[in-house]
Amino acid sequence: MRNLKLIFSIGLVTGLGTLSGCAGKIRYPSYYVLDVPASPFASHRSEPILGSVAVREFTAPAFLRGGPIAYRESAEQLDFYDYHRWAEDPRRVVTAAMVREMQARGIFQSVDVFDGRRSSEYVVSGTLDHLEEVDQGANVSIEVRLSARLINLRTNEVLWQDSSSKTAKLDERSVPGMVAEMSRDLGTADERLVSSMQEHIASLPPNRSNAEQ
Repeated sequence: MRNLKLIFSIGLVTGLGTLSGCAGKIRYPSYYVLDVPASPFASHRSEPILGSVAVREFTAPAFLRGGPIAYRESAEQLDFYDYHRWAEDPRRVVTAAMVREMQARGIFQSVDVFDGRRSSEYVVSGTLDHLEEVDQGANVSIEVRLSARLINLRTNEVLWQDSSSKTAKLDERSVPGMVAEMSRDLGTADERLVSSMQEHIASLPPNRSNAEQ
């Protein structure tokens, strides 16, 4: 019986020691935030062309809706970093950047995030199509793509729609470097998308713009 107790005690201590050693090797996820640069157009707003607009939260494929950061080793193969995650859903970040860019341009009398409570004359809906690292052998790049459309809520007419993309070579091959490049590329894609909207709206005949308000 003493031998059994001794064997049991040794086994218990060994087991606890093993668990303690494993606990010391636990790796916790790191979280990252997209920091989209502010618009350079804030200092030279144009006169409003249209009335109030609300921006719906952008949609996205399931793999971009928060959680692990995605990367591609080929066009057909998608994978995720095990310990690198988004601190905030990228859809909310892109939506906020779109609202900020539209406000800076001054195209509309007012720009708000769509909340289902306030009424507006127009609505913008969009999609975050791509936001991932792309590995092609020794070359690593970032792919970003946004698409959006502007709808007249009174007539349900699509007044404008377009897409904007940016692919950039990743020079700093680290996760922080990747996130920084994604933030810059999102800012560029967002700026191009709102520029397209502004140019199209400005090209509308005056009588049509007035009628739609």
